[in-house]
Amino acid sequence: MLLRAYSESDARETLDVFTRAVQVTARRDYSQRQVDAWAGPDRNLAHWHDARASTSTQVAVIDGRLVGFIGVSPSGYIGMLFVDPSHQRQGVASALLRWAREHARMAGAGELSTHASITARPFFESHGFAVDNVRTPTVRGVAFRNYQMSIQLD
Repeated sequence: MLLRAYSESDARETLDVFTRAVQVTARRDYSQRQVDAWAGPDRNLAHWHDARASTSTQVAVIDGRLVGFIGVSPSGYIGMLFVDPSHQRQGVASALLRWAREHARMAGAGELSTHASITARPFFESHGFAVDNVRTPTVRGVAFRNYQMSIQLD
């Protein structure tokens, strides 16, 4: 597995990974209405790229195929961590999280934090994150449950 910095040419593939992860993996924990609001087909690729480029985003590549990505801010907030359903449980998310931990530490952050989905909560807990708050944000008029989680950095 190769980890490397996101580039503009990765926009379509990262959007596709995000969409598949929500539509396939998260579907077991969220209703179809929630999935449609979260990963609907009307995403603007230029806006998607701008969001990825506005934070430190790292991608994971296996056999030339982009299979996952993570974005972390200098303060240690993980805005996105998604892995293609075909590559889950193969260490991709763990490798990306290790990168984010080191990146945030080098940027001077004292903690990593995220808003984890129901689906992602067990993964983050297995890596030492704790739930700080249960949230119910609304996306495109549809309410979701997720978890504000964090871990202190050494």
